[in-house]
Amino acid sequence: MIRLALYQPEIPQNAGAIMRLVACLGVALDVIEPTGFIWDEKRMRRTGMDYRELAAVTRHASWEEFHQAKQGRLLLLTTKGAAPYQQFTYQPGDVLLLGRESSGVPDEVHAAADARLLIPMAPKARSLNVSVSAGIVLAEALRQTQSLPPFPPVEPEA
Repeated sequence: MIRLALYQPEIPQNAGAIMRLVACLGVALDVIEPTGFIWDEKRMRRTGMDYRELAAVTRHASWEEFHQAKQGRLLLLTTKGAAPYQQFTYQPGDVLLLGRESSGVPDEVHAAADARLLIPMAPKARSLNVSVSAGIVLAEALRQTQSLPPFPPVEPEA
């Protein structure tokens, strides 16, 4: 299954929006710490709303811990990417990694990526919001791997 990973997120509202995204699409989320905000149940419940309980979130104390635990290819979403995301061939098990809102990821993380993907944008545009970027690329990866949730939605049995 495709996974989404956040490298040291700085804005709790973005983390909450991404938790909602992964909950709705049935994807697991890895959070690589430290975060730029206090991660506690009260704050995350507010930003992730009731989707927080539906999201499969794994927190990693450091990049090293995450990197040792991850399986599958590491695909970095970056404005410095070499391949447009829609021209890339995704595989089950891929991990889509998003960097800090202010500064992306350090060179060692860039070097560890199996691929660096970009979202084409209009001239003079610098970057998209991290949660918007996550949604765009995650939807394409799930479409290609035929991993989108079923339509119509299947209700869980009581």
